[in-house]
Amino acid sequence: MKAWFVTGTDTGVGKSRASAALLHGLTRQGLRAVGMKPVAAGCDASGRNEDVDALRAASNVVVPAELDNPYLLPDPVSPHIAAANAGARIDIDLIAQRCAALRARADAVVVEGAGGFLVPLNESHTGADLAAALGLPVILVVGLRLGCLNHALLTRDAILARGLPLAGWICNRLDPGMPEQAANLDYLRTRIDAPLLADWPWAPQADARTLQLALPD
Repeated sequence: MKAWFVTGTDTGVGKSRASAALLHGLTRQGLRAVGMKPVAAGCDASGRNEDVDALRAASNVVVPAELDNPYLLPDPVSPHIAAANAGARIDIDLIAQRCAALRARADAVVVEGAGGFLVPLNESHTGADLAAALGLPVILVVGLRLGCLNHALLTRDAILARGLPLAGWICNRLDPGMPEQAANLDYLRTRIDAPLLADWPWAPQADARTLQLALPD
């Protein structure tokens, strides 16, 4: 069975877009695919989170909410703060159990992390600890904007330091006015030893179903 952990160089760089595009690609191959957002921080007035909704819309396996989104937290802040505000504590062992249950129900699972790779989840664990507990290959979403070279390489190093395979990376262009975009992308190609799965132009309203990417091995 196929499963990946999607992380990013920062929050707001396109992890949900990438995760949904992966799910659409998997379902087009005839696979039973489901997304998982273990921790979602920030709800609208109806108590919904747009990232969770996007993953569910891209999945073709329907599961109970406690499996694909164990922690839905009201406040749009760092997960460890959002959990404390809600009187909860994020348990990565529980998330690993729910992920295992999803893997038993589908051919492919796409797990979208919260924020950046080292975002705090509780007083002692980060998103990197969660990725390590799940033991999944990682897909890195790089938001192409000023500062992305440093962020991308630091995240690459953190992924590899935990012994996790880097299955591929996605370039998501966030700033249409950024100078030397091609040069920045070329530099990252020489420094990230993993396949470039997609290079998406700046298109904030693009439907994830229309985004082209190569599925990781």
